[in-house]
Amino acid sequence: MMNERHHRTMNTLNAVVVYVVLILTSILILYPLVYVIGSAFSTSSSLQGIGINPLPENPTMAQFKRLFNETNYLIWYKNTLQIATMVCLATVIVTSTAAYVFSRFRFAMRKQLMISFLVFQIFPSFIGMVAIYVLLLRLGGLDTKWGLALVYIAANIPYNTWLVKGYIDNVPKSFDEAARIDGASHFQVYTKIILPISRPIITFLLITSFLGPWMDFIIPKMVLRSDKQFTLALGLFQLIDGKAANNYTVFAAGAILIAVPFVIMFLLGQKSLMAVLGSAGVKE
Repeated sequence: MMNERHHRTMNTLNAVVVYVVLILTSILILYPLVYVIGSAFSTSSSLQGIGINPLPENPTMAQFKRLFNETNYLIWYKNTLQIATMVCLATVIVTSTAAYVFSRFRFAMRKQLMISFLVFQIFPSFIGMVAIYVLLLRLGGLDTKWGLALVYIAANIPYNTWLVKGYIDNVPKSFDEAARIDGASHFQVYTKIILPISRPIITFLLITSFLGPWMDFIIPKMVLRSDKQFTLALGLFQLIDGKAANNYTVFAAGAILIAVPFVIMFLLGQKSLMAVLGSAGVKE
């Protein structure tokens, strides 16, 4: 009887500790988010006018009006969206095609090429910044959206090719053989069989390749020069840098709108993402 009471007491204490930890963790995660949202609807233009309680007494859309009227936010948003879209499409086309070739064909230097992809991925991206700058300077790609997109696409190819190849390797080759017997070409096998089956990993690839250009600051800072070509990261940084440091609430309003494409993409692709995450722990 005493052992049973002791066991119940220990279970209760463990549950209390777990709940306390979860509540504290939730507060630590949610408070900065609520603070940014509250700042975006505040009447003040700086942090000095915002107290510990982030929720404003009189919410207003004034900061959003300032964001659209006093800055080039819509231009930055359009630039970032264009770059992210170019990177998404090019990454999916190039990496899925390369992954299919490496998975289904045997040719000279195949293993060496795959290993070279891994070697390229090992080195940190900042090591090649000088080389990237010089190449873009020679190609005329500095301060252009296509030049920035080209950098992201090249960086996405090595790892994502391995990722998609690993997924395609699990697709039975009997599907390919059956299609080939029916007269399908390699391109038809790729487009009609491999791509539909690989839709979960393709969706995952679309989302992850979209996140990089949308949130990155370092590479755009190196490539872009003029305000008309800025991405959101560079544009918003101006609002809290140097003399413009009093525009924190405008910065908060712009930061909230950045999350809109992420929410849409995750809502549309959550089933495919769950399929990819679920298949990671299953070995057939």
